[in-house]
Amino acid sequence: MKFLGGFTIGQYIPLDSAVHNLDPRTKFIGLTGVMILVFLFPSLTVYLFLMAALHLVLMASSLRYRYIWKGLKPVLFLILFSALFNLFFTPGETLWWKITREGAYFGALYALRIYLLVFTSVILTFTTSPIRLTDAMEYFMKPLKRFKVPVEDIALMLVIALRFIPTLLEEIDRLIKAQMSRGVDFDKGNLFQRIKRLLPVFVPLFVSCFKRAEELADAMESRCYRGGELRTKRGKLSFRASDGVAFLLLGLTGGACAYIFYAFSSAPLI
Repeated sequence: MKFLGGFTIGQYIPLDSAVHNLDPRTKFIGLTGVMILVFLFPSLTVYLFLMAALHLVLMASSLRYRYIWKGLKPVLFLILFSALFNLFFTPGETLWWKITREGAYFGALYALRIYLLVFTSVILTFTTSPIRLTDAMEYFMKPLKRFKVPVEDIALMLVIALRFIPTLLEEIDRLIKAQMSRGVDFDKGNLFQRIKRLLPVFVPLFVSCFKRAEELADAMESRCYRGGELRTKRGKLSFRASDGVAFLLLGLTGGACAYIFYAFSSAPLI
């Protein structure tokens, strides 16, 4: 088993599904829309409805839930910490010991909030290739060109960063295993001792990162790579009928969230 096997950030799973075939701009707008709904309607009922809707999207993407679970593992501690912190430290009507009714509600609320945000982001990265992600980012950053912002270069840096996240994680995994084979135990000792043991891991990691960056720069320069408006694209982004259906479903989902939130707003802790 890999030491960092739970990290799946930046990975793309090529499949032929309705979600994969959507325009990346549509998926970006969908991600933004879900984030807005999550913060605009803070209700447990709304979050449960959004969770059901996102699982329908997961079914339409032909992805298995175990892929999503791998993407959730890195933030599992944050989800549990948020839930337990609100569970024990929120004042209100006491149910048992220091657990209050309000604490149980807000613990579930904030845990579901983080879950929904990560869930949506993981679906986006799993169903969209890095190249199409770059094209979508560049499209949305076009207004910044008026202020002389190098949009193409920023989009290129973002896609390179996404591309090398899995590679760097594999490098960390290899270095940690190499240290463990030499008798280093990363689970024992206090926090400072554990950090000290990680120094032999991060020093060669930084050296490897700079070496990879230099090799990539040399490879791009040797191929006469030049960014900017004069650079052509292999595939152009275009909205299709399926994107229109996706926008319609997103609008209906937003309307349903608003109805659920305001219909039950008078009820306590809904």
